[in-house]
Amino acid sequence: MGDMTEILLTNIQNTSLIEVIAVIFGLLSVWYARKEKILVFPTGIISVLLYVYICLQYGLYADMGINAFYFAMSVFGWYNWTHQDGDTKKREISKISSKMKIVLLLLFILFFVVIRFVLINYTDSVVPNIDSLNTAIFLIAMWLMALKKLENWVLWIIGDLISIPLYIYKGLVLTSFQYLVFLILAIMGYITWLKIIKQEKSEL
Repeated sequence: MGDMTEILLTNIQNTSLIEVIAVIFGLLSVWYARKEKILVFPTGIISVLLYVYICLQYGLYADMGINAFYFAMSVFGWYNWTHQDGDTKKREISKISSKMKIVLLLLFILFFVVIRFVLINYTDSVVPNIDSLNTAIFLIAMWLMALKKLENWVLWIIGDLISIPLYIYKGLVLTSFQYLVFLILAIMGYITWLKIIKQEKSEL
């Protein structure tokens, strides 16, 4: 227990200013997402660009790639949330269809297999399996977030549970704490969005 505490304190002391800023904007982004506010995207863009740099430094290559994907999806989501059917109109929260679930499952398997192959054969990653699994989950979660689908929160919850021990293992304690907060916010986000859907249905 003493050794773990010492490692934890050392990692906190070694936390960089860049990681602190990335964490702050990352938390703001998830907070705004839970509130269904468009600020989720500009705050998220700042955070993911910083994490591209951080993940490169720590050899988390799949996570680096996913943050680059987050950037692209944030730009798309920014537009998609404020436009519907080509008009400047707020997009409503919705659920994914049964057909889409099958497509997402196939995409998840494809992402996992491809990312794992790349990490094992072309990088020095020491956690290729868990990194690939988490990356595949988050790729789909971010896409669903951009589409404003309720189920994005379920995938964030699963990915956050995996990320907490992963980042502790990599020595990024503050980032690990960020994912703990993300987990709490994701649970709250799911509950909030579900209430919004039920309220919108009752108003029809």
